[in-house]
Amino acid sequence: MAQKEQFRVMTGDHLGAKAIAGAPAAGGGVVVEVREKKGPLRAAIPTMPFPLAVICLFLNTFIPGLGTFISAFTVLCGARSELISERGVCCVFWLNVAAALIQILTAVIMVGWIMSIFWGMDMVILAISDGRCFSFFSPSLTVPQPVEKIVECC
Repeated sequence: MAQKEQFRVMTGDHLGAKAIAGAPAAGGGVVVEVREKKGPLRAAIPTMPFPLAVICLFLNTFIPGLGTFISAFTVLCGARSELISERGVCCVFWLNVAAALIQILTAVIMVGWIMSIFWGMDMVILAISDGRCFSFFSPSLTVPQPVEKIVECC
């Protein structure tokens, strides 16, 4: 299912008017769709729950590559990634392990440490954009769930 994205379009009278990709623009403007092309390592970053993504960012900040290494195992536990449909779970797992090793080995020259921090930030951004963020004010957190419902999740 293709998602339609909103963009700012420059038309004659309405500079910066919003349009939807694939839809006709007011004033005869052209709508251009822009998608970020990611390499295989970046596309393999799993979408995790927000608290876990923050923990991985914290670990990547202080021990380069550790959060990325832990995130590789979340792929085996069912975390989604852009590459899973193309390459499979096992390949995505090994791509994340390779990214963690690159971060660990190049941390000595600061490149791996910086890469590790950016990797953790990407994990948090993916968790936020997934829309399943942990909310402290969610009413579902105050109501205990039945045991059967908790067991079904696992």
